[in-house]
Amino acid sequence: MKTYVLNSVGYALHIQALKESYYFVPGAKAAHKNKNRDATVDCAISGINMTLQTFITVLKGMRNRMEIKEFETRVIEIIQRTQDVKSFRFYAPEDAEFNPGQYFVLTIKINERDATKHFSFSNSPSEKGYIEFTKRITSSEFSQALNRLTINDWARIRLPFGFFTFEGEYEKIAFLSGGIGITAIRSMCKFSCDKKLSTDIILLYGNSTENDIPFREDFSRMQAENKRLKVIHTLTSSLDENRWKGRTGPINSVMVREEIPDYKERVFYICGPPKMVEALKSILSDELKLDREKIKWEHFLGYD
Repeated sequence: MKTYVLNSVGYALHIQALKESYYFVPGAKAAHKNKNRDATVDCAISGINMTLQTFITVLKGMRNRMEIKEFETRVIEIIQRTQDVKSFRFYAPEDAEFNPGQYFVLTIKINERDATKHFSFSNSPSEKGYIEFTKRITSSEFSQALNRLTINDWARIRLPFGFFTFEGEYEKIAFLSGGIGITAIRSMCKFSCDKKLSTDIILLYGNSTENDIPFREDFSRMQAENKRLKVIHTLTSSLDENRWKGRTGPINSVMVREEIPDYKERVFYICGPPKMVEALKSILSDELKLDREKIKWEHFLGYD
């Protein structure tokens, strides 16, 4: 039996795998076509638990809906979200399609050589004409190269990838996120608002300080437009109690019970740093006793 390991940008390999009748599981070993299709598998990238047959159906559906596209583009706007977080917007042709919550592969030039990273879309498919990602600027070489980008600078984009998506499949959902891990969730929330989905959504969003909250005004506007969206911010660093009246401390089981009293009726999406994601998965499954099928997750790796 042949086995393979699929990397984090493996959508194209998914498609090739289907053509060869091999069934790949992100981040795990893949099974030959004679493997029991009712076996349960874990999609390690996006935290989706499903039968192998369902997984194959999902891949075929995505293949039929969206082909991988690659195109050269240019920077059209740079937005300062917080002191150290920026959003970068690139021109996108009309046929550059993606689902809310997915990610893409970006190539830029660093000292005349190609450098590539993958980023979640922070804009919604309903926001046409551009592709946006949002990143905390660090001291890494790639991050500093991004920080030097200016309008009309060249880039190449390959898209779309990923299974961490939401397009109205559930009546009630909850998002748990921290810091810059919010990008994919921002994409899904904006899509839900623009498409006027009937889904009831609660977002628990943790940051260090009030000044560290990306998209704070954006989420306030979305809440005003969509009464089915509720956003709860929680801060973890030293606070001015006279100024901040919201939640404090990291997201835990007590906070979930208090802010999401009907949590057993919801599907949860978790996105953030790997350690945070693992901790929240444990809270939901071990402390709150949620079924694994109701927990979808993605490690956000865009920190370097």
